[in-house]
Amino acid sequence: MGSSKRDVKSFPAEVKDVMGYALYQAQLGLKAPSAKPLAGFGGASVLEIVEDFQTNTYRAVYTVRFSEFVYVLHAFQKKSKKGIATPKSDIDLIKKRLRLSEEDYKARLACGGQDR
Repeated sequence: MGSSKRDVKSFPAEVKDVMGYALYQAQLGLKAPSAKPLAGFGGASVLEIVEDFQTNTYRAVYTVRFSEFVYVLHAFQKKSKKGIATPKSDIDLIKKRLRLSEEDYKARLACGGQDR
């Protein structure tokens, strides 16, 4: 969703490998050990992959809420120096993209599940 694909592509190769493999596992219906439920989204349908590389922390948030689809909602380098909490602006963006992914999923169902 949004710029997520481009954002992940901008990560260091080592981070892309970890996140790519975790997302691949999600596509297979599995949960990577590095994937944890994102707090505030009720349950385990919105997950977060956190990967530290050198002195930076990278995150990718995705949802498995919809059958047959894995939507990457947000990918970013955490810049905040205050604790581990995800900044409110990032949470707001994730919520917005989750709503958009639901709309996209419903549209795909209406088209018979085919790509638009």
